[in-house]
Parts: sequence; structure tokens; C-alpha cells
Amino acid sequence: MKKEHDSKQVYFVGGGIASLAGAAYLVRDCDFPGENIHIIEEMPILGGSNDGAGNPEQGYVIRGGRMLNDEAYENLWELLGTIPSIDHPGMSVREEITAFDNANPTHSNARLINRDGQVEDVLSMGFDMADRLAMGKLIITPEDTLGKLRINDWFAPHFFQTNFWYMWATTFAFQPWHSAVEFKRYMLRFFHEFPRIQTLEGVTRTPYNQYDSIILPLHRYLEPFGVDFTLKCTVTDLDFKEGDGITVTRMHVRRNGADEVIEIREGDLVIVTNGSMTEGADLGSMTCAPKLNGKGSSWHLWENIAAKKPRLGNPSSFNEHVDESKWESFTVTFQDSVFFDLMEKFTRNRAGTGALVTFKDSSWFMSVVLAFQPHFRNQPEHVKVFWGYGLYPDNVGDYVKKRMCDCTGEEIMQELIGHLHFQEHQESIMATANCIPCMMPYITAQFMPRLNSDRPQVVPEGSTNLAFISQFCEIPDDVVFTEEYSVRAARIAIYTLLGINRPVEPIHQYQYDVRTLFSSFVTSFR
Repeated sequence: MKKEHDSKQVYFVGGGIASLAGAAYLVRDCDFPGENIHIIEEMPILGGSNDGAGNPEQGYVIRGGRMLNDEAYENLWELLGTIPSIDHPGMSVREEITAFDNANPTHSNARLINRDGQVEDVLSMGFDMADRLAMGKLIITPEDTLGKLRINDWFAPHFFQTNFWYMWATTFAFQPWHSAVEFKRYMLRFFHEFPRIQTLEGVTRTPYNQYDSIILPLHRYLEPFGVDFTLKCTVTDLDFKEGDGITVTRMHVRRNGADEVIEIREGDLVIVTNGSMTEGADLGSMTCAPKLNGKGSSWHLWENIAAKKPRLGNPSSFNEHVDESKWESFTVTFQDSVFFDLMEKFTRNRAGTGALVTFKDSSWFMSVVLAFQPHFRNQPEHVKVFWGYGLYPDNVGDYVKKRMCDCTGEEIMQELIGHLHFQEHQESIMATANCIPCMMPYITAQFMPRLNSDRPQVVPEGSTNLAFISQFCEIPDDVVFTEEYSVRAARIAIYTLLGINRPVEPIHQYQYDVRTLFSSFVTSFR
């Protein structure tokens, strides 16, 4: 018997978590044949920004580390609750993550470190009355009124010297020039985290990096359904049917150096990851600084299609401000535990709690995270890996008198050792250190000031077969730079385009919970 969707094809542009989630919803909720699902990815590996690669000899690399949240990632948890664990038969990925997090809870005893290498007391948020009033007013001001205002358009200079700002900014990667609307959304979405921001107890960690813990199980889940994973293939443009509506008729791709055209027939769907926060990323080494690259294929694709049709967004609001959207991360691989032992003693953080440590007076505004070991599936027991980043890569260091973006991995380690005042241990720390820096020109592009119309709707008005599932589509009230945003967008796209009458998990409105409100009010006066 022929099934309803047997003649339909679905093409996902991009192989990140959103596309994998969309494919999972298709086979799980829509009885869609797996062989009719095509995930087209430019890179030779799936995962998009959820990456984790390398080996103990050449070093490991994580461009970014995703901090999950138990209370606010509604659709991610619902999805992972139906994805089997790779390592624990009979358990779901959601159950696996919960069990790991319960056994290894995040708790920071050294959230902020000052210029003297001392752990700061961060129980107080450091607000004055002007800060509290500005925060309260921001929360009740409509987004349309805020428009393209920046955070530093709203708050006075004192706000950016508070413990709260140092902690909130480095937890979520905000800069003073980022969107006041995005900052407001984060305050509302994570209202429940405000009273415990100094300990990061609300951060949910995965057993390994996100590629090994989330992407790989999703990939393994989809494989038996026959889902087509087309790697090393770039989508360069889409053609549309003439008229006022939005109907994709052709997809232009480049594969093995040759240009091809995929005909999009009636009933077929095209689901696009428009833009990318990790596109253009470049790796350095212990002896070489990374380069600052420009736009790549996902940005060019979005620019091409937005020029053809209205209601497909305005990519220039996000990809034309590299100096304001870039920062630099680094992954360090050791062949021994010398650095980890020193950090555990200094911070009083139990090894592997994944607590963020920020050097508040650092010119680079540098932070590091020591995750539970092993952080990679192929990581030997004696090897240790940690990740860090600097939000101000154009600033000259405090110990290495060079801009972070010009520094080698060795120089970044020297700067870090200086801030920790570990100079007497420098030789033993550096003996096996392999620091790989990574420059990311668009890593916070999704936080740039913008109008609602700058981001296309998940399913734009008038669309018959096109949807967007990136960090640059518009989902009211939700927050970008999260796994949840990608998964929620994918679920909305699939259910809407296929007319599936199933609910999408709603956004929890913690700002209306009386206990959370009271706790947050008390916190603001600590």
C-alpha cells in the first residue's frame, strides 16, 4: 500500500542539530520514509556547530561548548527522550545525560578571579538602584519599542562593572554592544537561573562533548531508517516559482567541483539552515595564530535567496559586523594531569564539574572550563582536555603584550598561566600542553542588534515548501545560541509544512512564577 509521503522528498540544507532533529521528527512523528530525507552538508562530517574532533597525538578541538539547561530546553529533552543511548542499552540519551549530570553536578566555587589571582566573593550581584530600575524597565518594555537598541544604550556604565554582568556575559557570551532585545529575552527565559548564576548549578552537562553525546546518537538513530546523508556538498542557490508566494522549484548544489541542479517537485520540502555562527572558523596551533576568515556558503546562500523574495530576512544585520561578532576560543590537550591538579586545588572545584572560571580583569575577558574527563570518546585516561575563550580578541594581553588574535597557542597558555599566577609551575604545565586556538568571526552574530523582520519566520508567510531552522530564524520569546532554539525551529518547520496536529513543547514562563520572582528580587539586593 502506498503511504501518504512516499512520493515526497525533504531536503535539509546543513547537517547540524536542527536538520538531524527535523529528520528525527519526520520518521518519528510523520511516518516519513527515511530514504526520502536528504541532509546536505558542506563539511565532511555532521554536527554543524556541535563539534568535537581530534586525537591525543595532534590535540583535540572544540570550537564551542554548549551549556544545557534542565528547565528551559523543553523540546530538546523531549526529543532526546526518544533517542537511544549509544553506551547504555535501554536508556535514552535524555536519561543518560540526566544520570551523568546528577552524578557530576555543576558547582562553581571560583566563578570570578581578579587581577591578583584571587577568587572573588560573588554572592552580591553588585547592583546599584539605577541598575535595578533599568533591569526592571527593560523586562517590561515591548520588543518593538526597543528595536535595534544595544545593551549599553540601555544601561549606565556602572552596570558593566557589576559581578552580575561579568557572570551573565561570560555564561552566555554577551557583549555590551549586543542587542537589548536578545538580552531581555535571556533574562526572561533564564529567570530561574538568576538567583544561582554565581554557582552555575543550573548548567546541565553532557557525558562527552556535544558531538559525541548528542550528534552521534542522533546520527545512529537515523541511519537504520535509510536517511540520505550527502556530505561535502554545498547548496549555492534556490530558484523560486514566479509570483507573490514562496515556492522553491530548484536547488543549485556544488559537488566534487561540479555544479548540479536538483528539481524540487510539488510536495517536496526545502528546509534551510540560513547563516552559521561557526562559519569561517580557523584553527591555529602552538606556533601559529588563527586567521580571520570571511563569509562562507551559508551566508552567501541566504544573501542570494533574500535578494529574490521578500520575507526571507536581512542577513546583513548579522554578517556585516565581524568586529562585533567575533571572538576566539582555544582547546588545550595535556598528556598528564599537572594543570588539572593545580586548578582543582586553586578553585576548590571538584574535578570535572565543568564550572566556568572567568578572569574578570583580563584584557581579553578570558574564561576557561575544565569538563569531566574523558571529554572525547577516544581520549585515553592519562590525557586531559579543557576549553577556554576570550571575548575581546583584539585587545593586547596583560602578560603577553600582543592581541589575542595574533597569539599562538603557546602565547595564549602563557597569558592564562599569568592570570592564574602559576608561573612557578609554568615549565611543568607547558611540558605537554597543546593549545589549539580558534578564531570565529560570526560566533555571536545572532546577538547583533536587529529588527524582528531581519530574521525570517520558521515558515515565512506565503511559503508552500520552504522553512528556516537556524539560529537566524525568528521564534517569538525564545533565545538564540542554544540547542533548544535549533530543535524547536525544526519541530515547528516539520509540523507546519506537513500539517501535523501535534503540540510543540511550550516555553516555560518562569517570570510569572511567584517564587522565582521573589527569589530574583532578593538576589538583586544581595
